[in-house]
Amino acid sequence: MSTTIVPLTPEHWTDFEDLFGKQGACYGCWCTHFRLTPAERRASDRERNKDQIKARIEAGPPPGLLAFEEDRAVGWMQIGPRADVPEWNNRGRGSAPVDPADAGDPNVWAISCFFIRANARGRGITHRLVDGGVAFARENGARLLEACPIDLSRDSRSIGLFVGSSRVFEKAGFERLLERKPGRPLMRLVL
Repeated sequence: MSTTIVPLTPEHWTDFEDLFGKQGACYGCWCTHFRLTPAERRASDRERNKDQIKARIEAGPPPGLLAFEEDRAVGWMQIGPRADVPEWNNRGRGSAPVDPADAGDPNVWAISCFFIRANARGRGITHRLVDGGVAFARENGARLLEACPIDLSRDSRSIGLFVGSSRVFEKAGFERLLERKPGRPLMRLVL
């Protein structure tokens, strides 16, 4: 089946909403986890998260990419400048930048989250999203693209898989920089 990768712009809101479902994917997160401080996350709920990501999409630029098969969104990847996902830069995280200045550099980008429709998993959609993300980052002036995926265990249904699998990033040419937390390498692709 053919997969098309497109930036998430306001005209694709209903596709994104359909993909995430009534619950908002990942327990109502709506892909706001790395956008909100821990206190903001505790005070929020799925409706506020949904409103927050919708406002972010409407404000632009696109905060990520959608994967379509035929006319239905089957996957999502959050990608953009590190500054757009401030909690991803938190010094206590495995995803914290090697150089603190990278957190605010508009040319240092991050791939921070994925969501794949349950019946579309295992078909390589994450690989296609990463490939599309590399092209998207290049087109938008990124010089570095980073990710902090998980090294998969035998249980590929791992709760941490929303950050992606390190094997996907290795296949796309990313290199491991360091590993602050076991099984969670910070990886980089120089563009």
